[in-house]
Amino acid sequence: MSEGRVLVVGLGSPDRGDDAVGSAVAERLAGLHFEGVDIVTREDPTQLVQLWSGHGAALVIDAVTSGNKPGMLHIREVGDAGEPLPTHAFTAAGRGGSHAFGLAGAVELARTLGTLPTHVTVVGVEAKTFDFGPMSPEITQALDAAVATAAAELIALKEEMQSCA
Repeated sequence: MSEGRVLVVGLGSPDRGDDAVGSAVAERLAGLHFEGVDIVTREDPTQLVQLWSGHGAALVIDAVTSGNKPGMLHIREVGDAGEPLPTHAFTAAGRGGSHAFGLAGAVELARTLGTLPTHVTVVGVEAKTFDFGPMSPEITQALDAAVATAAAELIALKEEMQSCA
């Protein structure tokens, strides 16, 4: 892994309903064979703090809850010069204790520790349920749009890194 590579992280638990959307999108992106891109899936957002260290840019796909229609896509730039993430929207599937440390916590801790890449884009997919079981029909129907959006954001990140080199 090097500063010239982009890290894609599909975040979420594959057995917690719509929380699986991050992993599903990342797996489909892996099938597109982007050059210079490392694609991983993770359930625990605390792993991000060190995982993206050494990458020039990152794309994170995760389920979000903001009260909007399930399947709605949210795009947010949160790199080291970005604004803090709202912790209410990017939480860890409603669990308590250390599991409540979600994406926003990982971004802000990495920002503090200096491991947050300069360019980080979050593609959030508005979730309907985090109950055990499969993704909701609304999220399953939104997968193609989420993959297309994530692919476009990935291409933009790669171009931005090349222009900064």
